[in-house]
Amino acid sequence: MRETREPSGRHRRTRQALLQAALTCTQRWHWPVVPGAVPVLRAGDGTGPSVCCGCADPHCPVPAAHPHGQSLLAATTDARMVRWWWERHSPQAPVLVATGTAVAAVSLPAAAGARLLGYLDALRIPCGPVLAGPTRCALLVAPYGYPELGELLAAQEATLRPGGAPGQVPSCVRYHGPGGFLVLPPSRVGLGQAAVRWVRRPVPLPGGGVRLPPVAQLLEGLVAAGSAVPDGSRLAY
Repeated sequence: MRETREPSGRHRRTRQALLQAALTCTQRWHWPVVPGAVPVLRAGDGTGPSVCCGCADPHCPVPAAHPHGQSLLAATTDARMVRWWWERHSPQAPVLVATGTAVAAVSLPAAAGARLLGYLDALRIPCGPVLAGPTRCALLVAPYGYPELGELLAAQEATLRPGGAPGQVPSCVRYHGPGGFLVLPPSRVGLGQAAVRWVRRPVPLPGGGVRLPPVAQLLEGLVAAGSAVPDGSRLAY
């Protein structure tokens, strides 16, 4: 088993970009990070080697887009640990931020995400950082607890069908709070190594950290945008 290879110049630039992104997250934005899994080449069934996720699951549903080697609980803002991970231990690993303490997020399918940003811009509702993967769009927000989120969602459902039975928040909207994580740019995910990119970059605060809106500020638009797309249960990223 071995990691996939790149031309040496590109290989070095990729490593440096991932290390710099991890250091920026931890030192400027104060977000805890941990390395993710990387694709590897494994012997195939006689037709040649195949690209697989570096974890032990041959049918991994989110290849190269989940914690591996280190538990999510190991996420840290310590620069020495970050340098060791991305300089020596796993220099090609995607950068994963642990959500729940310093940052959280809500995500929805990419098409709905574009619709939501247009809606927020039209109403002049400020949003924070926004990132896009191959199939999903994530809006980063201030940390929230699941009891708080549950109350907000219940109130939102009660307004979806005024005067009648409660409505339903679409299942394609997902919540990245305590115990969750996000893959950050310039990481690449999946066996095809699709790029994760910033749609709207973080705006640093003068004393450190990033401007993050409360989730309640975006929830109505999220539900409206998510209701207009098919169920997103099979959208992995």
